[in-house]
Amino acid sequence: MKVLIIGSGGREHALAWKIAQSSLADKLFCAPGNAGISRVAECTDIKAEDIKGLLAFAKKERIDFTVVGPEIPLSLGIVDEFQNHKLKVFGPNKKAARLEASKVFAKQLMARYQVPTADFKIFDNLEEAKRHIEKNGAPCVIKADGLAAGKGVVVAKSQEEATAALKSIMQDKVFGDAGARVIIEDCLEGQEASIIVVTDSREVIPLACSQDHKRIYDGDLGPNTGGMGAYSPAPIVSNELFKEIMDKVIHRTIDGLAREGIDYKGILYAGIMLTKEGPRTLEFNVRFGDPETQAILPRLKSDLLEVMLAASEQKLNNVSRLGGLSWDSRACVCVVMASKGYPGDYQKGQEISGLDETAKMKDVVVFHAATADSKGKYLTSGGRVLGVAGLGNTIYDAISRSYQAVDKISFEGAHYRKDIGKKALA
Repeated sequence: MKVLIIGSGGREHALAWKIAQSSLADKLFCAPGNAGISRVAECTDIKAEDIKGLLAFAKKERIDFTVVGPEIPLSLGIVDEFQNHKLKVFGPNKKAARLEASKVFAKQLMARYQVPTADFKIFDNLEEAKRHIEKNGAPCVIKADGLAAGKGVVVAKSQEEATAALKSIMQDKVFGDAGARVIIEDCLEGQEASIIVVTDSREVIPLACSQDHKRIYDGDLGPNTGGMGAYSPAPIVSNELFKEIMDKVIHRTIDGLAREGIDYKGILYAGIMLTKEGPRTLEFNVRFGDPETQAILPRLKSDLLEVMLAASEQKLNNVSRLGGLSWDSRACVCVVMASKGYPGDYQKGQEISGLDETAKMKDVVVFHAATADSKGKYLTSGGRVLGVAGLGNTIYDAISRSYQAVDKISFEGAHYRKDIGKKALA
């Protein structure tokens, strides 16, 4: 079977690494890929947003199955386009992808189907939004409606901070049209957990739970990023709590979409805040999380390609009948190494050293997020550069293993958090 993976980040490297292990995969392609992905797949220089180019490539190469990594091509309707040409593809269609492409759509859906979430108001007028802040005060959370690469959320601790965020999003348009509407919602307190499932709109099979670290600095300080690290499993998610999230969030959402004529096939990711009042939904993503995927897939024993094929053909019940997915009982911790200045301006082209040493380490996998190959040397090519994943019998062991590998890797200005996974130790 010829498989095409769309995307170029750490998530896509993890997907390529795992799919390459499948007995069903004869040939693996990635568009556009990166220097690390090129070691397990043939990369082609087609951007993830170039739907026509990707379709032409898939037809020319006679691709049997396409896996879409990032959210933008999903929101542009790549699944609909491929299916119109009788090509098998994994991911939700354009209507279903609105669950991530529009936070307003997601919040309104949650309100209609009693999915627990924070109280919210929607605004498309800056002055009205500012008056709401003046009346209700802070702290509060301000979210741009559209896609903003994981950076469109501001947790404002003061009225001044909230007003500045509104001006930045709605007036200065730092996120472009994604900020034409904003949501202002109550600020929830607690720890976050990531719940990711694969579904064919009828059957739902959960992946192992995980926990992400969004802020750039230790202690959850500084601005939000695309994610600075993750670990799996998340001990804070008990079996009872997991069942509650599945019942009240995952199933209600998929059932609600179905009632509105939307069959959801693919990955559904729920970001959950674990409050004293119970779990509350922060956001939905319509694809694998990044960097959660890099902490989850090293633990997965089952054939991922087989499961995704079953979901695309609405045959996940076959997987369920066989007992669902099989998991390594060990923990995995992924530490993201980023360029200096990220999530703001950063330099590219810094030479990376130490990857040959980490390749020899047992129970360590280094996933490339933004790397380029220059005459056999690895160079940085983006903000989040590498995801260093380590396995261990306990979370403590996995943390230790990951940071042992991180210590062997270097590039100018490299930044990483030193506390990934420590919440789990508490």
